[in-house]
Amino acid sequence: MWLPRFFPSTLLVLGLACRREALVSAGAGLLELSLDKFKNVLLNQTIPVEAVIRNIASNVTVIIFQVHSHQKNVTISFDKNSSANSSETGVDKGLVSILRPQQSVCTWYLQSPDAKQVLSTAVSFAYSERDPIPGGCNLEFNLEVDPNIYLEYNLIDTCIKFAPANLGYARGANPPSCDSGTGQNSRWRLHYDIYQYFLPENDLSETALLNHLRKMSDVQSVRANGVRLVSLTTDEKTNVHFSSLPGQGVIYNVIVWDPLWNTSAAYVPVHTYACSLTALVDNCSSLRDYKVFRDDAVFWVTFSCIALMVPIVFVGCPRILNILACGIVGSYSVVLAIACYLYTSLAYITLDLLRRVLNDDFSQAYTNVPFQTNDLIILAVWGMLAVGGIMVQLRRERREVPFPPHPYRIWKRERERRITNILDPSHHIPPLRERIHNKLSQIKEFFRKEQPAGERTPLLL
Repeated sequence: MWLPRFFPSTLLVLGLACRREALVSAGAGLLELSLDKFKNVLLNQTIPVEAVIRNIASNVTVIIFQVHSHQKNVTISFDKNSSANSSETGVDKGLVSILRPQQSVCTWYLQSPDAKQVLSTAVSFAYSERDPIPGGCNLEFNLEVDPNIYLEYNLIDTCIKFAPANLGYARGANPPSCDSGTGQNSRWRLHYDIYQYFLPENDLSETALLNHLRKMSDVQSVRANGVRLVSLTTDEKTNVHFSSLPGQGVIYNVIVWDPLWNTSAAYVPVHTYACSLTALVDNCSSLRDYKVFRDDAVFWVTFSCIALMVPIVFVGCPRILNILACGIVGSYSVVLAIACYLYTSLAYITLDLLRRVLNDDFSQAYTNVPFQTNDLIILAVWGMLAVGGIMVQLRRERREVPFPPHPYRIWKRERERRITNILDPSHHIPPLRERIHNKLSQIKEFFRKEQPAGERTPLLL
């Protein structure tokens, strides 16, 4: 009997010990890190935390340090007194440290700009001289080397943008020029792969986010767990649009690849729910892509052809077409009603179409939605409602008056009746060719001048 009581107590003690360890690390102001190891830390506004990594190997030339939080901002900096050119503030931020010769220790500083405590997770990754440097050719943002992905969203689409990468180089050497040329010996040979990872449906918790971020932080994990949506070359713009999925957690990351050395490096992953977890407006309580279809003409012509295909196939069976339409479309309205209260990607069958109609820029967005447990259940409900509705209508309409035939059959039937029924006045109507000839003759007579009847003399009185 003591075992069931002992295990919960032990787990509680271990949980308190883990939380106390994080609190002590933040309170002491020192956080010891190891490469590729995630570590949780509580941050506050009053006491900055010094993150240190020691015993760095000599073959390491670059270290990317990153910090993630659920919804509250965290400030990371190279210096204890942060400045605009040496720090970043946000929920998913990172810094690149270019190591000097003989350097074996790196230091960064963490702090919460909010007065309240913020739970965050920190990690650092090392790269060698042949690995590309994410954000090494930054010309847009504040940091000299910026490995961060900047994300903006609205109800329609989500946009990510990032600074171009540069080629790797040895410790103490000068960095390769970003604009020296466009050949294979320059950064223009680099390629970028954008990956997407969906968090569990209906899970907006802090624990879920911090656990799943570990699957999208380094190159191997991103390729193993993420879905590659698009690949870019250096001559393309480093900003990409995606369809927004309000209430669904999504993590994005970018892998830069050097085809000459076959080496890669990962940017700092960024996450979004396409909604606010705290604001009253835009809150999260919820009431495959081909470039050719970005052209509106191609998209709408293709959509119209597919939409007209079904009625054309069933044009000879209007009764069956009506029953199928009522059963499938009517049951889909139940799916839309469920989507007001539970997340389901099936609702985007119509929502994405409306977004394409209402927003001109949505044609540039990459559309990809998760298909998870909720969707399987709702898809089964949709199928059962559709089949049930079709069967009920077929049974109810079995003894009813049949649908009127379509216009072509009516016209064909009337033509046959006129040919065989001599009592029908229309049976004696001349053929079409003769009627056209008579009409042309009447028009010709209208324009003909009157001819003289013979010699005319005045009357003699």
